[in-house]
Amino acid sequence: MAELPTATSPIGAAIYAAYEAQAGSGFRAHLGASLIGKDCERALWFDFRWCTLRRHPGRLLRLFETGQLEEARLVRNLRSIGATVLEVDPQSGRQIRVEAHGGHFGGALDGVALNLPQAPQTWHVLEFKTHSAKSFADLSAKGVRGSKPQHFAQMQVYMHLTGLTRAVYLAVCKDSDQLYVEHSAHDAAYAQGLLAKAQRVIFAPQPLARISLDPAWYQCRLCEHAPLCHGQGAAELNCRTCLHATALEGGWHCARHDRMLSEAEQRAGCERHLYLPALVPGEQIDAGEGWVEYRFGNGGRWRDTGFDKRACSGAALQERT
Repeated sequence: MAELPTATSPIGAAIYAAYEAQAGSGFRAHLGASLIGKDCERALWFDFRWCTLRRHPGRLLRLFETGQLEEARLVRNLRSIGATVLEVDPQSGRQIRVEAHGGHFGGALDGVALNLPQAPQTWHVLEFKTHSAKSFADLSAKGVRGSKPQHFAQMQVYMHLTGLTRAVYLAVCKDSDQLYVEHSAHDAAYAQGLLAKAQRVIFAPQPLARISLDPAWYQCRLCEHAPLCHGQGAAELNCRTCLHATALEGGWHCARHDRMLSEAEQRAGCERHLYLPALVPGEQIDAGEGWVEYRFGNGGRWRDTGFDKRACSGAALQERT
């Protein structure tokens, strides 16, 4: 008889590895409404410009999927109490989407609902979330705006862009299956401020101001862009980190090739990629046709000559500094 697997069976590791293999870069074509509540506009600029590759472990990717799977259950729960729920656009059969700023900003709603208790005649934006016990306790104590400001901002954007005036936040504690429900009203001034913030981020040609100059500041320590932002890392190579690319209403334009770029082209970049100077931790001292030269604090120099730098890692680039 074959021996039973031990406690160190590779099955779990293989499952996690499969999630990692299937994961994409994490780069969204647009600046998401789910992110606009971030405090740091510089971090949002890095998000939108595809500066930092996200590599989540398989366990975390599976946890994200758990939250997505819970959405269908919550829709069933609402329908079971008599609510009318539209989780997709009846005309397209796809998620209900909103956008602004020429398609560069937006997101997809979890759904909209009518005939909810307390306000049966009013359509509501639906926002579904799952939480750990600790997060759920904080949410219950402070409410959505106090505990999860990014979630609050997301709902405000969705209400503003759909023209709806009410939203319902429905959260599940993953440890106890307890539900938390909160109603929110549209705050037009707040939502307009978020749209203006998105516009600043999207059309800024250079990184915006840091939330702190101190890399030890808690928000910087927790930020995935911290190595790049504070000069210890290199940006990813794609069109959005290239000095030739510009976000325009309706898409991205490359000045080097003088044409609009498809999303696939933006992700791939080209052999003539040159970093935006603000993404290089040095002083630009010279430039010519197809190259830019930098000087670093230790006296070293580096010439960016295009995609030949793809052969070296960000760490290698840092060694030149």
